[in-house]
Amino acid sequence: MAAAAAGLLTTLLAAGPAAATPDPGDLQIAPSARSATGLPGQDQIVHSPNVTHLTTVPSPDPGRINTDLAFQGRYAYAGNYNGFTIYDIADPKAPKTVTTVLCPGGQNDISVSGDLLFLSTDSSRSDDSCNSVSQPATEKSSWEGIKIFDIKDKKNPKYIKSVETACGSHTHTLVPGGRDIYLYVSSYSPNVAYPDCQPPHDGISVVKVPRKAPEQAAVVGFPVLFPDGGNPGAPTNPGVSKTTGCHDITVLPSKNLAAGACMGDGILFDISRPEQPRVIDRVQDNVNFSFWHSATFNERADKVVFTDELGGGGGATCNEATGPHRGADGIYEIQGRGDQRKLVFRSYYKIPRHQADTENCVAHNGSLVPVGGGRDIMVQAWYQGGVSVWDFTDSARPKEIAYFERGPLTTDALSLGGSWSAYYYNGHIYSNDIVKGLDVLRLDDWRTEPARWVWLDRLNVQSQPEYH
Repeated sequence: MAAAAAGLLTTLLAAGPAAATPDPGDLQIAPSARSATGLPGQDQIVHSPNVTHLTTVPSPDPGRINTDLAFQGRYAYAGNYNGFTIYDIADPKAPKTVTTVLCPGGQNDISVSGDLLFLSTDSSRSDDSCNSVSQPATEKSSWEGIKIFDIKDKKNPKYIKSVETACGSHTHTLVPGGRDIYLYVSSYSPNVAYPDCQPPHDGISVVKVPRKAPEQAAVVGFPVLFPDGGNPGAPTNPGVSKTTGCHDITVLPSKNLAAGACMGDGILFDISRPEQPRVIDRVQDNVNFSFWHSATFNERADKVVFTDELGGGGGATCNEATGPHRGADGIYEIQGRGDQRKLVFRSYYKIPRHQADTENCVAHNGSLVPVGGGRDIMVQAWYQGGVSVWDFTDSARPKEIAYFERGPLTTDALSLGGSWSAYYYNGHIYSNDIVKGLDVLRLDDWRTEPARWVWLDRLNVQSQPEYH
């Protein structure tokens, strides 16, 4: 991490034991893909001709860090380090803020199901209330985990239940069911000094939430996904994070599949028994991947895109020095059947537009653009690298087809900003910018036109729907 970013990164990372701080590793030189016109000016908006910037809803509190997004009907739910905001997006050109809930705790990753909203707390707090303050993880009374809200009344959400989980909840993934909802809770970085986050920590917490009695939510298991301890990291694999849990999991309930991005490992597993997920295959990339961050299936469930969050989200890695294969996406094909399925690497994708050395930029959260017809397209956030729409139909030759970005927040020091999450939902792209707020984009391209006919009643991106 560049020293110039230390102040902002301290805010982002200091709160909990599972902060993302992978080793950047060795850097390589690559030719510039930037045009002769140079980089955009400070805060200057630039985009491809097929993207229209409809609006930005500014952050009510510019000092907060905006995080993940979820959707349901006419509403968007946006997490931030101070709580969450509910937006009415019935008119994408003019979203309205319905309510802002104050409930501090990093990262406040978010998902929704019916009248329930779930928040991940991965920062050591004095208690489980929304009035808590930071407290060292070395103290047994400290709390981290899942918070559950009743959002039936969108203007007045009610906090109804908390569930403490080992090492907190950096992210969580909603696994829909019949009478019950399951949450796969990802957390990592145990320490012998942390009473509630002891090593080894080679699995995930499974939380069961009865739909009709969410106040009875509880941890029902801790399946071990890495019985051998996972990737050992340095010094065995220099520049690679040691696996001590998972960062993020994406489930595909229609296929009983899940893909886990787990620090030094990528895994494919079976979730036909949601309380007992079973690993089918596991891969590593000890040359170019530093920190396996997130995963996305394609529509046919024969590919997985994994992201590498080189630099933990705070580094300037979209530059000539870092090159095209680090801090990038890795495209894997799923080959074989049943328990013989294997993840087979095909290529890397990284935005072809170099960013300034004062811009944090790396592969981050994205979703499919549901175009069908055998074509694979996704939209993705790249922090200050902006929003990229790219086609990976040809697994070996991915290419960008649209983009939106701003110039650097500052030109004299590395600072934290840009798009944390960029998702396609019911005809528009919604991007939660860490500093600026909620951006709404329209994409007009013949390759993505079929997606306009796909309408969802909800979207938790880490719980991928089966598009029709």
